Amino acid sequence: MKPEKVLLPLSMLAVGAVTAGAAQKDKRPNIIVILADDLGYSDLGCYGGEIQTPNLDRLASEGLRFTHFYNTSRSCPTRASLLTGLYQHQAGIGRMTFDDHLPGYRGTLSRNAVTIAEVLKEAGYRTSMVGKWHVAETPLRKDQRDWLNHQVFYDTYSDLCNYPVNRGFDSHYGIIYGVVDYFDPFSLVEGEVPIKEVPEGYYITQALSDRAASEIREYAKEDRPFFMYLAYTSPHWPLHALPEDIEKYKDTYKCGWEEIRNARYERQQEMGLFGDQKDFLSERQFKDSWEDNPTAEWDARAMAVHAAMVDRMDQGIGEVIAALEETGELNNTLILFMSDNGCSSEVCQNYSPGDNDRPDMTRDGRQMVYPKNKEVLPGPETTYASIGAKWANVANTPFRFWKAKSYEGGICTPMIAFWPKGIDKKSAGTITEETGHVMDIMATCVELADAEYPETYKGHDIIPMEGLSLVPVFKTGHREGHEYLGFEHFNERAFLSDDGWKIVKPGNKADWELYNLNEDRSEQHNLASRYPDRLAEMVSQYEAWAKRCMVEPYPGQNRQAKKK
Repeated sequence: MKPEKVLLPLSMLAVGAVTAGAAQKDKRPNIIVILADDLGYSDLGCYGGEIQTPNLDRLASEGLRFTHFYNTSRSCPTRASLLTGLYQHQAGIGRMTFDDHLPGYRGTLSRNAVTIAEVLKEAGYRTSMVGKWHVAETPLRKDQRDWLNHQVFYDTYSDLCNYPVNRGFDSHYGIIYGVVDYFDPFSLVEGEVPIKEVPEGYYITQALSDRAASEIREYAKEDRPFFMYLAYTSPHWPLHALPEDIEKYKDTYKCGWEEIRNARYERQQEMGLFGDQKDFLSERQFKDSWEDNPTAEWDARAMAVHAAMVDRMDQGIGEVIAALEETGELNNTLILFMSDNGCSSEVCQNYSPGDNDRPDMTRDGRQMVYPKNKEVLPGPETTYASIGAKWANVANTPFRFWKAKSYEGGICTPMIAFWPKGIDKKSAGTITEETGHVMDIMATCVELADAEYPETYKGHDIIPMEGLSLVPVFKTGHREGHEYLGFEHFNERAFLSDDGWKIVKPGNKADWELYNLNEDRSEQHNLASRYPDRLAEMVSQYEAWAKRCMVEPYPGQNRQAKKK
């Protein structure tokens, strides 16, 4: 591991930078989009967390923090939406990377969509991807278990035409699948070529950071800007972390769920995260007492590993910042950081090992333990575990629920925008309540790159862009935003109006609920019975959106209709 570095405030770095390579003649900004995986809303220090994230906190202190920025509630749909500037169904991935044989649910990026990389490459940008792809159909093989365990090898993990290097990226180092062993990741590739061995001491978060920093130093020698998509796997389960990082948090979570959650909320109040709203902590979803918890030691360790994973990602982002400073690129680089969804409530140790993307042994034959009874502590490669719903409820403070849900705990992400040259200096360090969505990243990139979003691309008609540029927010603090935002994932539905009212339908059999986020940010008070006319109007608007954006029909709809 690299020795720790002393990082100066970013404003000082930008002013004192010395250009290592040739002066960049093209004045358009570099763009780096950093995506965390299953990060909780309050995990970062700048959103109230106790995890040590000094580098992201610095980006926030000299940039903007968004409090109303949305994703699509799960990994692959969010990535599809972010990359294409469309709703995930329009991009072809309404659910997972399996083909449900419906237009909005094909399991791979549609050819009627273009990626940011395809658009910016046409505009003269260097394009790079480092990290997790997870937007290509990944059919299961008969010998899936042996394949996951590195006992058999194949040259491809999905159709090569759907790899990043064939969707506009000049290069890609990272994984094709969604879940991996952090110490020996499955589906690791360099471009189209599978990487069959990793060196001793490998840890994917560190490897991705190292690659990103190295590429930045190379790109700075060119006279054109670059676009980099840095997609970490952290802190998605399994709970795998480096011992020195776990050590930092070995005692942090021994006080339990409620104390950590309350402390996060107090810090959010102190920083004015939600403006004038003072009572925005949702009721804790679990009444279990930590003092009566028979597995307190295991649970404290699990959250410590989660924190260690976030910490190591932040350290890597520090490497990226340092590379930008060394090359004189920091001042004119837009960095956008966000999560693909809320923290996960999944108990992965209850899953079947050896299925889909979950190995059951290491490459050298050691059995991986899925500790259903919490019989072994998480952290090392030989364990496969997750933090579960109780800690997820804490990680998503102040919201209810988590990943895969359409409540705020599932779909609202921390989002940091940093760009010394482009963000109004009066706005630096402020919190904005402007509403945004991951599909806005495409429109932002198109505007900054002076690029053209195509009507056709390589013989395919392209769906008009849904996203709206965030550049006005950077320049003036405000923009004319979306009239509405629609959400659907595994029949979890929501619809958010530009006046701050939101409806949620948590499953097919549930009734629609109505919330006024202007006064009730954490969705504590269902107003459906009080305002039936408003509810009916918004349900009608949702249905129109669903038909327009390929949400209807959804998988299983015809079967449900027959049952009726």
